[in-house]
Amino acid sequence: MRSKEAIVLLSGGLDSATTLYWAKKKGFHCHCLIFDYSQRHRREIQSAKNIAKQLGCKYEVIKIDLPKKGSSLLDRKLKIPQRDNTITQKRKNAIPSTYVPARNIIFLSLALSYAEANNISSIFIGAHTQDYSGYPDCRKDFFSAFQKVILTGTKSASEKRKIKIYTPLINKTKAQIIKLGSRLGVPFELTWSCYQGKKYPCGKCQSCYFRLKGFQEAGLVDPLLS
Repeated sequence: MRSKEAIVLLSGGLDSATTLYWAKKKGFHCHCLIFDYSQRHRREIQSAKNIAKQLGCKYEVIKIDLPKKGSSLLDRKLKIPQRDNTITQKRKNAIPSTYVPARNIIFLSLALSYAEANNISSIFIGAHTQDYSGYPDCRKDFFSAFQKVILTGTKSASEKRKIKIYTPLINKTKAQIIKLGSRLGVPFELTWSCYQGKKYPCGKCQSCYFRLKGFQEAGLVDPLLS
């Protein structure tokens, strides 16, 4: 296994960008996978390309045809939910309609196939559990379970060639991620978070809310809003 080669799942958001810069800082030679799954916020695909180019990393855009139902990010008949500070605790704990069924399972499976085929031992993903929308595939136990899948279901593992998933942001808040990204020199002006994917961030969806809150708590100004 090439120990300093890594697959990085790059969405174009500030979390995945910070993860890419973190992996690069740790000395990994990064290959970025960017997924086009017909998401509404397709602008993030170009953001991901720009971020990879900025850091001089190779990237590949993978087109996936996911079912158009089950998520407001895919089904344009559904409205993108807005973040309301007055929502009840019960609704806060509910999984929002922006959840895409099995998305990270699919993404990680493709990354795993790419890593195993190319003899690469590391996969990085910028998921984190705090200040997030409650997606079940962004939790620590999910990644632990997927790591077990790798150990029990791959030729590499049977030959003692371990492939490891890294989640360096998993326990960090959005503010902590932004502070880390700032120290690493992440070009936040190239990132995109808004679920609407229009010319400017809507400022109303959950992703915009957490991004704005994170920059405020970090004591920094979001370059997309300045």
